[in-house]
Amino acid sequence: MEMTPNTAAAADTVLDDSFDIVARQDRAEESIVSLRSDVDEVKARVDKIGRAAARPALATSPAASTEVKGFVDGYLRNGRETEVKSLSATTPADGGYAVPREIDAAISAELKEISPIRALAQVVQVGSAGYRKLVSTGGTASGWVSETASRPDTDTPQFAEIAPPFGELYANPAASQAMLDDAGFDIEAWLASEIAMEFARAEGAAFVSGTGADQPLGFLSSPVSMAGDAVRPFGSLQYIGSGDANGFDTNPESRLIDLVHTMKAGHRQGASWVMNSSTLSEVRKLKTADGAFLWQPGLVEGQPDRLLGYPVVEAEDMPDVGAGAFPIAFGNFRAGYLIAERSATQVLRDPFTNKPFVHFYATKRVGGQVLDSAAIKLLKIEE
Repeated sequence: MEMTPNTAAAADTVLDDSFDIVARQDRAEESIVSLRSDVDEVKARVDKIGRAAARPALATSPAASTEVKGFVDGYLRNGRETEVKSLSATTPADGGYAVPREIDAAISAELKEISPIRALAQVVQVGSAGYRKLVSTGGTASGWVSETASRPDTDTPQFAEIAPPFGELYANPAASQAMLDDAGFDIEAWLASEIAMEFARAEGAAFVSGTGADQPLGFLSSPVSMAGDAVRPFGSLQYIGSGDANGFDTNPESRLIDLVHTMKAGHRQGASWVMNSSTLSEVRKLKTADGAFLWQPGLVEGQPDRLLGYPVVEAEDMPDVGAGAFPIAFGNFRAGYLIAERSATQVLRDPFTNKPFVHFYATKRVGGQVLDSAAIKLLKIEE
């Protein structure tokens, strides 16, 4: 069939429109690919900024930066002790050089995030290992009188002295000389993280079950009694039985509620449950008589899970469920347990023991003891 001029023109228009649609689709796809590439680049930058922001910030003042740079580049990387001597007023002892305050603060911040009991307890910085604290055992005596009446003498308050036993905590991370020679290796962040991880492992066990001999006295190593706060000797922790040698009895809710209410209302305001993951797996299965779970998962990201309305903290150094064990603690640890530490962490550089690795032997004096025995309660599995 012969095409008329009008038919040919219409066909050309259709072809032009088709080519235009295809071209626009190609341009759109190219724009989408370019946009995705830009989005991926922005996400990578945001992730990098987030990781940098998550690290504890070091001080940026000229004096502090000079001290940190001299310590890191002079001593940690190259072992030049003369630079450290000229920058630090502290005299190096056999235990090594005190790390700059900025790196020590980074170690402390990471320790608090890793060590569960440290995050809950009261922590004080001391200048020596001979720390003492007086605690009132009966409250301050008082009385009521009229406006013009004389003020009779009140009873003398009773005090007890707290002297937490100290021990030397140490860590010994190692890095190859090639890592230290790499200018891009963030040695201060690495050192703070490695020391904090090793310190946290040792602390976790000592604050829970430490013997008090050259180490903190753990709260589970303190004397225990079933007597109430009014008659129990100061320093003894109250416990209640589980009702079953194999774990929990047929009514576990009542035992846990009893444990909560053995504690004074004032301490319950900041109380937490402490147990290890094995015990936690058993507790998560517990139900009330009507079939409801006692466990309450956190509804918002970042919020802790709860048991009977109180947050649960996992501490792997707590004992497992077993006859005669104390697998669950409930307490206000900020009021109940004291951690005393000398803030200066000492670091001794050792490039000789394990060549070609350089060890950084870090030490710190740490003590701990129960502060207020009325603020921590224990659940004991029956024997």
